Amino acid sequence: MSQHLHVVGGHSTGFGASCRSDAWWRGPSATFVGLSAFLIYVTWASFQGAHFTAGPYLSPFYSPMLFYPPSGEGASHAWFGAWPSWWPPFLPASPALLILVVPASFRFTCYYYRKAYYRSFAGSPPGCAVGPLAGQKQYFGETRLLSFQNLHRYALYLALCYIPILYYDAFVAFSYQGRFGFGVGTLILLVNATLIAGYTFGCHSFRHLIGGKSDCMSCGQQTLKHGAWKRASWFNGRHMAFAWASLIWVMVTDLYIRLCSIGAIEDLNTWS
Repeated sequence: MSQHLHVVGGHSTGFGASCRSDAWWRGPSATFVGLSAFLIYVTWASFQGAHFTAGPYLSPFYSPMLFYPPSGEGASHAWFGAWPSWWPPFLPASPALLILVVPASFRFTCYYYRKAYYRSFAGSPPGCAVGPLAGQKQYFGETRLLSFQNLHRYALYLALCYIPILYYDAFVAFSYQGRFGFGVGTLILLVNATLIAGYTFGCHSFRHLIGGKSDCMSCGQQTLKHGAWKRASWFNGRHMAFAWASLIWVMVTDLYIRLCSIGAIEDLNTWS
């Protein structure tokens, strides 16, 4: 029986062309919807500049909180006091706008998210063995248009600083008005910090930071470096799962605190 290859290498060419018989478009489509929903929500929530605290809870979109807004909300969480006078008047006085650049940079330059939004938004290509939606134009990627992607390892260093801050926010939420206890929001904040930590520790750059420049860490006796590298490898193998779980949960965390703040729901806790 003779076999026919469409092109050298066996791949079809052309706008979205493919020999695949499976529903390859489902993954990129779901990613497009999921990322779009998150971007819309986080933009809206960040520009609100209000309803980001409820009792001892502080939304992770606003943490670390450097200055509290003119409304005075969250003053007890602010690191440096009142809102600065140098803030541009055409921008809302929202503490989130001061700190979200770090987690946004880390996720935007993440190796997994690059694949996700390259496929779902740019269609370059939308899937394995599928023709690019942008036609047959030469792809330059990180060498020209997106050269800043190579700054991912530096964004990692800043992202690592956020993990103890988020855990601190969760532990602070075990006390309210001088009384020890916890609420549903406390557990939500604790899960949020853990998922973000799992996503960060699974970063390819973090794994290389621990195990790079070593030809054979497992040779001879087990070392602390080898053990840390193996644990980072465990997280790395689940990087996509942690990426999505942490992305969804951080949005859920902000939404829960926001609904408690406006009185739409009541937080179940041991203080009431």
